[in-house]
Amino acid sequence: MIVEEENPPTPNEVVEENESNGGFCDFICAPIYWFKMLAMELHWSFVFGVVAVYGISQGLGGALARVGTEYYMKDVQKVQPSEAQIYGGITSIPWLVKPLWGLLTDVLPIVGYHRRPYFILAGFLGVISMLVLSFHKDLHLVLALFSLTAGSAGVAIADVTIDACVAQNSNLHPSLAADMQSLCALSSSVGALVGFSISGIFVHLIGPTGVFGLLTIPATLVLLVGIVLSEPHTPNFVYRQVNQKLLDACKAMWTTLKYPDVWRPCLYMYLSLALSLNIHEGLFYWYTDSKEGPLFSQETVGYIFSIGSVGSLLGAILYQYTLKDHPFRDLLFWTQLLYGLSGMLDLILVLRLNLKSGIPDYFFIVVAEGVSQMIGRLKWMPLLVLSSKLCPPGIEGTFFALLMSIDNLGILSSSWAGGFLLHILKVTRVQFDNLWMAILIRNILRLSPLALLFLVPRTDPNSSIIPSQILQNTKQAAHASHPENENKNEDDNIELLPLVNNVDSR
Repeated sequence: MIVEEENPPTPNEVVEENESNGGFCDFICAPIYWFKMLAMELHWSFVFGVVAVYGISQGLGGALARVGTEYYMKDVQKVQPSEAQIYGGITSIPWLVKPLWGLLTDVLPIVGYHRRPYFILAGFLGVISMLVLSFHKDLHLVLALFSLTAGSAGVAIADVTIDACVAQNSNLHPSLAADMQSLCALSSSVGALVGFSISGIFVHLIGPTGVFGLLTIPATLVLLVGIVLSEPHTPNFVYRQVNQKLLDACKAMWTTLKYPDVWRPCLYMYLSLALSLNIHEGLFYWYTDSKEGPLFSQETVGYIFSIGSVGSLLGAILYQYTLKDHPFRDLLFWTQLLYGLSGMLDLILVLRLNLKSGIPDYFFIVVAEGVSQMIGRLKWMPLLVLSSKLCPPGIEGTFFALLMSIDNLGILSSSWAGGFLLHILKVTRVQFDNLWMAILIRNILRLSPLALLFLVPRTDPNSSIIPSQILQNTKQAAHASHPENENKNEDDNIELLPLVNNVDSR
């Protein structure tokens, strides 16, 4: 008796069956294949540079540095919270001059290389500064600030340099531009989450100075990036053109800034950040106080910050999938309003109202930190998109760095004003009677930018903001001194190609 065979499965059915059987394996192996593909298409040294700078130096190292520095100022240098706010602003000054680092990497090669020497310089600054802080237990405050600022400069220089590398590869390999941005964001987010999770443990085990010793490892990796990075060598560079290129870029930026459609949003971005007073150090001292505060351990503080990084990541995802197409003014109104209201959670905690409601301190602050960071990210994302829309063609990378410097200046103003407020209200290492008043004043000032929203355009992120006059003037400024460059290949001017999607930075 002959039994007829069933119809053989089609190729599609075979593929679906294999996918179902190997679904878990694909989930595990897909990131490995993705990294391998990027390494083959873009060169492994570039992928290593992105992971080293964004993931390890800024992400993991930045988390360790933040927690370590706060305990270093509190327990080693024994400064007041208001002073810690001022000193934190000083160490962030290198980030205010990001356009300078960007211009130098663009127009001033060293021994024929545009990127590699700046990675090496950044690595050396980081290693030496962290070793000084680690080996000298009784380092004078001035020398400690100098070392912390030098370390911050190393991270800032590496950040600008890898930004330029991403911009260059995004234009040489446009089909992989989105993958590169995903690599940057993934590296930074994972690094920060891991760094905050282990920061408190290391501060507890080896102390703040020991944490600074560990930070020599990320700095060494940055130095190694400068050694192994694949980059074309241009030995016959004409250095007498440097001054003219710098002058042309500065003129183009100044011409752009003079337009109301540009300086008005810039003014709003600065004021919205400056008016959101930063009193974090006062809250940090209160968190770890044994009498009035909840006396959180170092490990707990690290875990709290790690939850904050998760909230920030959720905010970025929420913006990407639900809010990115909303008009700037409408979105900034609601995010600024929620940002001010979220500050009331700190007031509830400091007044101990959560305990009266039966909510433990740890649970309440974890929720408060996650919500605050998520709303802060939602407030920050449209400002970044708005900044990218203000960048004229030809000087996108440098002008975006200028706008980020304006934002960093707003953050610096916020930190120093917050320190002054803590000093006026006499919030000290052991005195927190007026901390609730500082929080209330901060929350009120967070709402004040709502009155300045008329400075922000009503357009949505998919519309063009730059007036046509800026486009014409930028072209004329770019080619006024060197008209022969108009017909050159785009690769000759790759240093000034756009980079507007990478945020971090920080």
